Amino acid sequence: MWAKREAADLRPLGSFVFGSQTIVQRQTYLTEEGLKQLHAEMEHLRGVRRQEVAAKIHTASESGGVKDNADFEEAKSEQAFVEGRIQDIQNILATAIVISHDRKSKTVEIGSTVTVETEQHKKQTYIVVGSAEASPLKGKISNESPIGQALFRHKVGDVVQARTPSKVIKLKITKLK
Repeated sequence: MWAKREAADLRPLGSFVFGSQTIVQRQTYLTEEGLKQLHAEMEHLRGVRRQEVAAKIHTASESGGVKDNADFEEAKSEQAFVEGRIQDIQNILATAIVISHDRKSKTVEIGSTVTVETEQHKKQTYIVVGSAEASPLKGKISNESPIGQALFRHKVGDVVQARTPSKVIKLKITKLK
């Protein structure tokens, strides 16, 4: 199950031995909103999507058998995708650490909404989240991304450098919530 921690208390979960190999558990940081979204997605996949896919498989197998049937193969592929996503979410939730963002924090942490100004004087606002919640098109950047790493633990007024794949960019933190 997941653990609830303050953003300032980020520690590895540890490791365990599996056969002759030592496997390191990788923790997944989530905001409370991200945790709710994953639970909702899991519920939808287990309930609605599984039933929809089962109906497609049944219909396809009745209409053309299971051999050389494109509809059946497509439905089975969709089933594999749904089951794989369920397993991914289960793995995320098993190692989840829910970060309780301190709204009074003076530094960027998971859950912070941070506004930065580029060298070209363009302002951008990001919400720093764990990698499982990242959605750059929605302004949610991972704490593990180049910009997320550069901003982490910095405060308003700081100028940070983010090493992106194409170049190094400078960002000035102008606002923090």
